[in-house]
Formats: sequence, structure tokens, C-alpha cells
Amino acid sequence: MKNFTKRYVSLQRKVPVLTLFLFTFLHSLTIASPMIYTPNDNIALDCGSTVNNTDLAGRSWIADDTIYSDGQSIIVSAISSLANGDSIPYRTARVSRSPFTYSFTVTPGPKFIRLHFYPTSYLEFNSSDAFFDVHVGRYTLLRSFSPILTDGYLESEVFSKEFCINVDEQNLTILFTPNPNMPNSYAFVNGIEIVSVPRNLYYPTDDDTGFDFVNQVNPYRILKNQSLETVYRLNVGGSSISPAQDAGMHRSWTDDVEYLINGEHSALPVNLSINPSFSVIPNYSAPIPVYRTARTMGTNKTVNENYRLTWEFRVDSGFTYFVRLHFCEFQVEITEIGDRVFQIYIDNIEAEHQADVISWAGGNGVPTYRDYAVMIGRAGTETKRNLSIALHPAPAWRTRYSDAILNGVEIFKLSNDGNLAGRPNPYENHIIPPATRPKNNGRTIFPILIGVASGFVALSVLCFLIVRTKFRVGGSGKSEGSSSWHQFCYKDCSSMGGSSKA
Repeated sequence: MKNFTKRYVSLQRKVPVLTLFLFTFLHSLTIASPMIYTPNDNIALDCGSTVNNTDLAGRSWIADDTIYSDGQSIIVSAISSLANGDSIPYRTARVSRSPFTYSFTVTPGPKFIRLHFYPTSYLEFNSSDAFFDVHVGRYTLLRSFSPILTDGYLESEVFSKEFCINVDEQNLTILFTPNPNMPNSYAFVNGIEIVSVPRNLYYPTDDDTGFDFVNQVNPYRILKNQSLETVYRLNVGGSSISPAQDAGMHRSWTDDVEYLINGEHSALPVNLSINPSFSVIPNYSAPIPVYRTARTMGTNKTVNENYRLTWEFRVDSGFTYFVRLHFCEFQVEITEIGDRVFQIYIDNIEAEHQADVISWAGGNGVPTYRDYAVMIGRAGTETKRNLSIALHPAPAWRTRYSDAILNGVEIFKLSNDGNLAGRPNPYENHIIPPATRPKNNGRTIFPILIGVASGFVALSVLCFLIVRTKFRVGGSGKSEGSSSWHQFCYKDCSSMGGSSKA
């Protein structure tokens, strides 16, 4: 795992940065995104439970027997309890050495399907024997899947896998099938979510011609019969956003630190007072906190012109990926077309020659996003590759500020003829699920911090004002090697490392 603290933050500078980050987090708790979108179907099933339960964020999980289940399966309790985090829906599971199904009555349209796993032993079922497939109709979501191997890679006790499928009928059936080629194999699941998705959030409208297909002539158009797997969803430059803080679809947004490979000079601007104007994209596209924080390249023009701000993501080879990049210009200096123009590279190929968020959105404080498709080929027997996203300033004559900005990232794997599972090699199941819950997950600390937040806010505001003043760049003039930025730019990683000065 990458160590951001070791690579990017010097010891003597940790305290003010963390103090401000505490302010950002506490403030976000008090102004969490409202329930902007109300899904038609919002099912949370606590598999194996005989009673309804409520998690720490206040969401209700219905008992297992509420939903029809077919097959020779049993309900069991976990032998060991969670060391940290919310125990719902991980206390119990449905387990079987034979195929079993769950059938849900739903409305037609796109749905998120989230499968929750706690890879531990259940009665006589050893955690290392769990290898199974998961199908929804014609779609293969998982093949020879081993939760314990995925869990070990994630270094997390529990995790989930998220998929998006367009449902044509009023019945949705999920089939769990143990791998017949593995001795003593069995299938299990701890929790299932079925949540409706706005029809045109990820799937196109009937008259949509598609979006840019990187390194291809013709655009790419997602078909209604394609399924998606959410492999990454990031709040770039900000903290993780829990499902309870999403805009109604219970999506999880993680921070971007683990995926940065070239960001030692980057800065983290924040504007907590902005009220985003959703005049270009729907207000449920991402939770509001995504558009109040960002990562930029930094304040040093010369440095920015000589590196690319880069993130890398491990993905399955042999699939096309749908990449959505979220943008919102909220720094007061960026108000006109041409103020901040930059290039976007996806998989080391130029995807956007002149990215100008003001031009796309029509103004400051207006969120927007750009969609791209990229094919990740397979060489020989490889099953994994790195997918990179990189930003670089446009030539100096084209942009007022030599900089780039990114607020959020979503990456989806697109099905090949109904298949999302890739090659059936369980030991290569090393994709990080989007709704991965860390050992101290957001649902645990959310209600606890609500109780103490009021006591810290006053102190945090004072620290914020001190740190804001410390990081403000004085004067309004610009030198050859720097740009003058407003106080919203609160963290400059290069200045913390002492490698450059504004």
C-alpha cells in the first residue's frame, strides 16, 4: 500500500494540515449532502438475519426471510465478530455448498447491486474454501470469486462489490453458485443492496451519440444491455464520503491518496462556503462535498510545466472502461474561459487537448463532468494492468494559470457480452471495490463524531483561519515561476516538502 504521509508530508507540517482536514471533515458532517434523489427501489437485505436491523448511520436492513430465497442454503452467524466498524450486515450470512438464489420484486430501470462480504469462518465452513460465481440473469458478475483473497489484499475486515444493471422486468434474481472444481467450495453473502439509479446518470438517453473513446475514431456508447462494475469512486482532494452522505444512492467515495503516484507538488484547494449551481449536470451526479474540494498541480508555474499530476488504478485486462471525471472551478481567480486550461491523459494517451472547466460548465461554482472510454488490452497471459489518469498544463500562451484541477473520479468496467468477471483466476481477484469499508469505517465514526463535533468546531475554525493565513500567497503580482492564488488553496504539498517555493 502506498504511504502518502511518508512520501508527501514532512513531519513538522503534519499538524496544521491535519487540523484543517479535521475542520473540513467536521464541517462536512454538519452539512452532509441532502437526500437529493429518492430511489424507487431502496432495498437493504441483512442476509441470514431473522430480524430487521438498523446500522449506525440509521439505515434499515430487512430480515433475510423478507426476500424469497431458493436452494439448499442455511443462515449462520459469524464465528468471530468484527474488531472495528458497523456490524450490520456482517453478523450473519446465508451460506451453501449448493447453488441458491435471491429474487427481488423491483421496478424496471437501472439498479445498483451491492454484495457485502465478511470473509470469516461460519460453523463448519472454512473461509478459505469460499469460491463461487454470481450471476444476475445473463450477466456474470463474479467467477471463481474468493472473498478471503480479496479481503487480504484490501487489508479490511469487510468489503462490498458494486454493479449496475439495467433491469427490464419486475423481477431481479441473483444466483450464487459454488465452484464445482474446488473441493469443499461454498458460496455466501452477508448483505445485498438493490438501489434504483436515475435512468440517464450512467446509461445514455435514446438520442445520445456517445462520448470520447480514447485513441479511437468513433465515440463509445454504452448499450442498455451492458452491465457495469464500479471499480473506483474517488473524492479527489477531499476525505472519504460515506453512503449516508451520498446524494440518495448510498454510493461510497474514497479519498485519492492511495492512487497518487506523482503528486508531491500538488495542492488541495477547498471552498466550504460554495453552494454549487447544478445547471449543467443533475444535482445527484455526486454529493456536494465532491465539488467543494479538489486537487490541483500546485502554485509553481515552472514546476507544473515539467510534470504530470498522475493517478494509477489496477484493473482487469481485456475490458473497456468507462471513466467519468468530475470538475468544478471554485477558486475565485478562475472565472473566465482560458484562465485554467490543461491536458488530460488516460492510459498515457491524450484524451483532452484543451480542458477548460469554465468553458464546459459556463462559470465558476458550476459542477460538470466529462466521460471517456478506454480499452485496456491484454498482452499474453496478463490479467491485470495499471490504468492511469494524468493532468498537465496547456502551453503557457494558451492558459492564464499553468495548472490543472480534478474534483472526482468514477471508473467502471464494462461487460463483454454479459461478462464482467474476466479470467477465472481467483488469485488475481485484486480489484479494490468502490464501497470498500476500512477497518474504522465512516458509518462507525459518523454518529460518534456528531456528538462531539460542536465542541471542536470553534477550535477548528480558529485553526482554519490561522492556517489559511499561513498558506496565503501575498500580493497580487506574478513572477515567472509562480501564480498568485487565493486563500482557498490551503495545502501545497511542495511547500511542505520544501522542494519549491511560491
